[in-house]
Amino acid sequence: MAKTKKYYVVWKGRKTGVFDNWNECKLSIFEYEGARYKSFESRLEAEKAYNGNCFDYIGKKSKDISVKQSTLTSYMPIIDSIATDAACSGNPGVMEYRGVYVKTGQTLFHYKHPKGTNNIGEFLGIVHGLSYLKRNGHPQPLYTDSINAIKWVEQKKCKTKMQPDESNKDLFDYIARAERWLQENTYTTQILKWDTEAWGEIPADFGRK
Repeated sequence: MAKTKKYYVVWKGRKTGVFDNWNECKLSIFEYEGARYKSFESRLEAEKAYNGNCFDYIGKKSKDISVKQSTLTSYMPIIDSIATDAACSGNPGVMEYRGVYVKTGQTLFHYKHPKGTNNIGEFLGIVHGLSYLKRNGHPQPLYTDSINAIKWVEQKKCKTKMQPDESNKDLFDYIARAERWLQENTYTTQILKWDTEAWGEIPADFGRK
């Protein structure tokens, strides 16, 4: 069966416009920071999308019901960025988080505690990343795959349901320090949601799925 021809819109890249082949599109967006592009199954819809706002199309199904568009998101992550992720063996259990430089995979920081939760780790990972970037004067954005942790950071509060006890008192002291940092500091870092479905596991993932 012949493949359905696709058209590619590049809103942000080395060259923008509507392309009728993948190779030309790839040359425009490969390793281009913040590239924005998406495939469509008709030139008409592609041209309409190009003349519109990319965020009306990226991450969404086609609004034109006469065209079957199954590609949900085709934009690329910003390579010059850091990513944070957490893992937990049990709930609660041994918890750890880390931050890595996306471009190289280098670990920038790592923390481990014998009794925590994944949500706590995700929250602390973001705050640690924000502090790291500000302390070193780095402008890069920060990726996380946890919407819940993003909300906690915005609210400047770790809303865990886990109760403190003698085995994790030091962890809750650490959480309090993170909350205090958010309350006392401002930052310009963009906190971005990692699109696992489109890009695969976040680079900071511990590989324990």
